[in-house]
Amino acid sequence: MSHLSDFPIAARWPARYPDRIQLYSLNTPNGVKVSIMLEEAGLPYEPHLVDIMKDESHTPEFLSLNPNGKIPAIIDPDGPDGRPLGLFESGAILLYLADKSGKFIPADPARRWETIQWLFFQMTAIGPMFGQVGFFNKFAGKEIADKRPLARYVAESKRLLGVLDARLDGRRWIMGEEYSIADIATLGWVNNLITFYGARELVEYDSFAHVVAWLARGLARPAVRRGLEIPRRG
Repeated sequence: MSHLSDFPIAARWPARYPDRIQLYSLNTPNGVKVSIMLEEAGLPYEPHLVDIMKDESHTPEFLSLNPNGKIPAIIDPDGPDGRPLGLFESGAILLYLADKSGKFIPADPARRWETIQWLFFQMTAIGPMFGQVGFFNKFAGKEIADKRPLARYVAESKRLLGVLDARLDGRRWIMGEEYSIADIATLGWVNNLITFYGARELVEYDSFAHVVAWLARGLARPAVRRGLEIPRRG
């Protein structure tokens, strides 16, 4: 595809600024990874609200960009070869935007891979386990009489918070003094766990002092605060 208009998704969510990165998302823990990154990196972008509660991520237009039917997704009209590039999967998008902007990922190869390792820790562990806590504590799963699934995911989430807490002992950010895509990927999930999912006491969040301090530092960043609200349902 050589033009933004060649993407079917652009017909349903038209671009007012076709020269900017097009973000198709909602301010969920996965969605805000990309909006925070775009705000932090200062890359021009245009957000489009994809309301997953109305099943908009399973429309033919959205599925043409992400066949998995999940937000977020982007189209960069100025991809690596100068042509539009569509991407889905929040971790892949973060890596792409870090390379495009030259920000929030170390240049040193060893530290780059260490950062990617912690990004994958969020993608494969923090996100799935915290999401299950949300389902069984706040959403339809709370009606299930058998509480063993909730107990299992709470226990695993506490373990993961312990891993993150140990990593942050003596470090300002996950990679030390250097704020990175590992932090950007993880901040929204930890924040969501203790706010929207209502699991602060359930996972004994306040016992993880290093995580508590790290989240406070993250939420103090103006770009994080902006990104957490983009794109928001009206």
